[in-house]
Amino acid sequence: MALPHPRTLCDLLAVSHPIVQAPMAGISTPAMAAAVANAGALGSIGVGATDAEGARKMISDFRERSARSLNVNVFCHASAKANAAREGAWIERLRPDLESVGATVPSALAEIYRSFLVDDAMLAALVAERPKVVSFHFGIPSAERVRALREARIVLLASATSLAEARKLVDGGAQVVVAQGYEAGGHRGVFDPDAHDDRLGTMALTRILARDLSVPVIAAGGIMDGAGIAAALHLGASAAQLGTAFVTTTESLADEGYRRAMASDAAHHTVMTRAVSGRPARCLSNRFTALGANLDPREIPDYPIAYDLGKSLHAAAKAKGESGFGAQWAGQGAPLARTMAAGDLVRALVAEMGARS
Repeated sequence: MALPHPRTLCDLLAVSHPIVQAPMAGISTPAMAAAVANAGALGSIGVGATDAEGARKMISDFRERSARSLNVNVFCHASAKANAAREGAWIERLRPDLESVGATVPSALAEIYRSFLVDDAMLAALVAERPKVVSFHFGIPSAERVRALREARIVLLASATSLAEARKLVDGGAQVVVAQGYEAGGHRGVFDPDAHDDRLGTMALTRILARDLSVPVIAAGGIMDGAGIAAALHLGASAAQLGTAFVTTTESLADEGYRRAMASDAAHHTVMTRAVSGRPARCLSNRFTALGANLDPREIPDYPIAYDLGKSLHAAAKAKGESGFGAQWAGQGAPLARTMAAGDLVRALVAEMGARS
């Protein structure tokens, strides 16, 4: 099977360079996405942590800054199953940490984010706003939702961590598959967080998907510079997606504690943990990842119920000057992060790619 050419994907996405800035909910901003887009790559925003009106506002803010392509990312996780006993036990486990930073200990936890699988308002907003790209994480929505987005002439991307997931995405209507390796920072895109995970690395997964799929593949995970992008393209990827590389850009919402941690030894010791949110996610080594070490996953409430408590703990700790309970998502390439404007980073990546070609 002939491999898709990078230029083909660039034409589909209406971008100049085979580079995607990852849609990091809570970190990427419309200003970041616009700077990336204006530099010729695909800028992205994550709306999994907001509602339809919030998404509309972010899209509007992007469009005030750029007329180029935008990727809007949504979460397609199964809705959480509440379990009062497990949630109560989780609250009690974290009670000492909550009390140590003066946080109010809640009596119950809530499902703080709504999945796109059931969010009709978000679907209506995206169909009306018509961003160039919509991308899915944790799975793919129903055929009806996919059809509505495709009929709005929106290009659909979706993340896979295995060939089996990738095939389901293509069968479900995804036009491009993001190969998310185990090195990647943030939430692992597995469809079922309780199923066996082969933990394929980015390069192996990219090569497997590029060989077996009939759609373009975007490599994601551990890629921080032009050399990494060039390597992914040589393995058959049509583009590379970078997230951790953009955490320390000037347009990022990463707070000072997060930025200090990125520049510290913690960047060399990222950890995959479910303790922060309830789903596996790669984070800088910090107090929260230590708290979650060696826990049975069955002790942790479902995503995003667990995140309700995680966010409360972080907010209270941050107010006391303690940043170690933050969701400091980062991939294994974190030590290679650079501090600069997002547009300048894209231009540096392009120059580095050229030097490797």
